[in-house]
Amino acid sequence: MAVTRPAPRPVPAPRPVPGALPPAPPSAHSPGSGSGSGSGSGGGDRRADSRTSISGGGAGNSRGGRGSRGGGGAAVPGAGRALAHRYAALPPPLEVALAALRLEALLGDPRDAANPYGLPALTTRTAPTARVTGGGADGGGADGGGGEERAGLLAAAGLGRIAEADQLVRALRPVLRRDVALGHACTTVAGPCPVPAALRGPVALLAVTATLLRQAARIVDGRCGSEPALRQWRPVLAAAFADLLACESLAGVALRRPAARPVPGGLLSVVAGYVVPTVVADVLARLELVLTECGHGPAGLEGRMLAKLARDLPAAGVDAAGATTWQTHLVRALPTLARSPRPPYLPHPAAPPALPALFRLADPHPAPAPGTGPGQRDQQGQNGQNGQTPDGHDAYDGQGPDGHDRPDGDGDGVVLAGLVRGAARPVDGAEDTVRAALAAVARRLLSEHRALRRVCRTADGDGSGDPAVRALADRQALLWLAAAVLGVQEAADDGRGLFLGGPHWTLLALSGITERLGVPLPGPAADPREQVWAELADRVRHGVDCDIYATRLLW
Repeated sequence: MAVTRPAPRPVPAPRPVPGALPPAPPSAHSPGSGSGSGSGSGGGDRRADSRTSISGGGAGNSRGGRGSRGGGGAAVPGAGRALAHRYAALPPPLEVALAALRLEALLGDPRDAANPYGLPALTTRTAPTARVTGGGADGGGADGGGGEERAGLLAAAGLGRIAEADQLVRALRPVLRRDVALGHACTTVAGPCPVPAALRGPVALLAVTATLLRQAARIVDGRCGSEPALRQWRPVLAAAFADLLACESLAGVALRRPAARPVPGGLLSVVAGYVVPTVVADVLARLELVLTECGHGPAGLEGRMLAKLARDLPAAGVDAAGATTWQTHLVRALPTLARSPRPPYLPHPAAPPALPALFRLADPHPAPAPGTGPGQRDQQGQNGQNGQTPDGHDAYDGQGPDGHDRPDGDGDGVVLAGLVRGAARPVDGAEDTVRAALAAVARRLLSEHRALRRVCRTADGDGSGDPAVRALADRQALLWLAAAVLGVQEAADDGRGLFLGGPHWTLLALSGITERLGVPLPGPAADPREQVWAELADRVRHGVDCDIYATRLLW
């Protein structure tokens, strides 16, 4: 039966801002010229009027750093490099920044009630979210546009030329932060997706949760001056911010891993697919508490966002059932989870391992290992699914074809180098109490990893129903999360004074991890929540996202 494409929905045109973007170059998938402009008129007050779209200033901005490279590997000129650095503290390639800004402009003002891609419209839809990945007969009513319409939107923004998983997620962030169902659908609508199946739901969940965190922080920051009682929620939001950055760190590292493995994503993406929804569920519970206590209940925009998010979790695979699926993968991979970094990352016994390139989130994507290009990956995929099971899940279980553990010299276990290096960090001066506390917590977590190593090596990989075995998988996954946090923080601590390179958010995130592990903190430590709250409030005031890259928002 023929399917008639519905008429394009009107998208409110964004108000012109200084430094307007050039139109996206035409592509083979673009339905038109790909100019990135929409028809209709925007409504409501726009935050873009109070600042330039990607101007300097604001929280976490950087003026230095390395040059970026586009998807084709060509060097970015000086002007483009400066633009990318104004776009985010950890800048993406210029092509990615322009695609993200075009997409955000095409989506329109998220607070405009007349905008079909705005938060008011997205949160009032009640159509079943199980059909969000389709693009046919439902006409797109469940998620703000049918499959063809979404594909045209992404092509007009220029996303079809982005091949790396981490950069594609950065370019998709404007749609991911609005709605989990819409964002999850957009990761697959344009064809083969480089983002591992285990990460597609979590990256959308992180983006929407960051939007809710900004909403809660804006309310508390705007009213705590006249209502001192609301100040009690600042430490709560600071801890939620640190937990969110921790999850973003693990997801960002996992997204940089696929190109270097025969199996896309491998074990690292499975760890992130399990840990991220588990930790974010706790963050969302705290945000709901803060919003409710501030008078923003279920009837308000924030309450509707929480309710819509709860309905979308099963379709995106980030509900309790999805977590159980990935936890089963982790149980089978317990021997690999318990491993330690080995040579060449340990030049000699007294030296910590070198910092792997996948922690440097602003650097060019790590090169694929020999024999692991796209063609080789397709040949090594299982049943023609490119390393995934027929249901779309990653097939990697931490073992090689012969049933033995894969060597972790070139495996996902390299992420544990962050934990080893964190425990070995020297502290300059006794006055730096925060960094001293951070090193002490890292040593405590490394000791926990070593204590669990033997029992995990002998654990029954088939005992997925045993609560004790599942508890071991939980603990090892949390240790991988801590290792990713330490590695990302060290990579960002390059002398530019970035918040990401500072010890405060890292110490707060690791404190939350040790609490979940039931491991006591090593003695009294400085409370970093005030510094983390100051960063969160500054980002809200200056229109900066709560992501790991400190990305500036257009709206």
